[in-house]
Amino acid sequence: MVNRADVARLAGVTPAVVSYVMNDSHPVSPTTRRKVVAAIDKLGYRPNAVARALATSRTHTIGLITPDSANPFFAELAAAIELEASADGYTVLLGNAFNDEARELNYAHTFADRQVDGIIIAPVSSAEGVLEVARARGVPVVYTDRTSYDAGAPMVEVDNAAGARQATAHLLEHGRTVHACITGRQDAFPAIERAAGWRETLTGAGLRARDDLLVFTDFSTEAAYAEALRLLSHEPAIDAILVGSDLQAIGVLRAIYDIGRTPGADVSVASFDGIHAGRYTHPSLTTVAQPFEPMAAAVMELLEGLIEAPENDALPGITRILPTTLVIRESCGCAPHQGQAGLGTTEVPIGVPSNPTQGVR
Repeated sequence: MVNRADVARLAGVTPAVVSYVMNDSHPVSPTTRRKVVAAIDKLGYRPNAVARALATSRTHTIGLITPDSANPFFAELAAAIELEASADGYTVLLGNAFNDEARELNYAHTFADRQVDGIIIAPVSSAEGVLEVARARGVPVVYTDRTSYDAGAPMVEVDNAAGARQATAHLLEHGRTVHACITGRQDAFPAIERAAGWRETLTGAGLRARDDLLVFTDFSTEAAYAEALRLLSHEPAIDAILVGSDLQAIGVLRAIYDIGRTPGADVSVASFDGIHAGRYTHPSLTTVAQPFEPMAAAVMELLEGLIEAPENDALPGITRILPTTLVIRESCGCAPHQGQAGLGTTEVPIGVPSNPTQGVR
């Protein structure tokens, strides 16, 4: 088995210098660094992770907790975070809370026991317990997606209300007059904001945002399908539905078909998230796309800032608000466009804020 002494011998340096390069703990000349890196590559040296953690007080691991890893939005966001973390030298441990706060809290304890360098969480609701556990153990936390602006830790979010406003405005452009909204649970902050954007846009257009046509339910296909059937039976005149997530929208499209109507033609549908599968639904989904890669980059930047400087008291107040993009396909009633990959896609940026890395509230 290759060890540090073998690398040092090939590079013509001491084992201590190899450690300096591996841990970036002492200044090393560029020439010496190149020699060490070349020796590492040639020998295929992989340092003992436990020994490295003991030497540096770092494990180079991050815990990521999501509400539901089966939800394509969280799966795609997790993939983007893992790629970003890997590029920065971190391994990601994934915890699926299954929308259960007790399970979520258990993952916080587990990750702290494993001495992760930090935790990223898209919480089931407020996740106050997770923050308490992490802080008691000295583990920095960054929130993303399902949380409010007063979470007490740095967070990365998109402008949910602005995205909902633009999607609703687009449905109004189709001449739709009886609008419904099916979104996530009321303890999920994005659901509240998306419903608010829907309401504001209808009111601004002189239409009534009817409370009986606004539904908060689980972010699931099944729940949205059931609620869509109920709403369309309650009010057959519904001709537009804003849906809080693409996963829910799949259920809504099915419900519209099952009552003998056609999505896009009879009922305009727009949703939120921008998952890859939305290109392939029938009709393809018009959706407010969240920027997975920029979200991952912003989350990692904030977390690494806390890892490197845990005493930094300014970071917990930072909220980064990233802009979204309205992706126009067929479910709203638009004719297919010759867009991306020939899949009937065109994109309309929602430019709020103008500088996504500085969207701080």
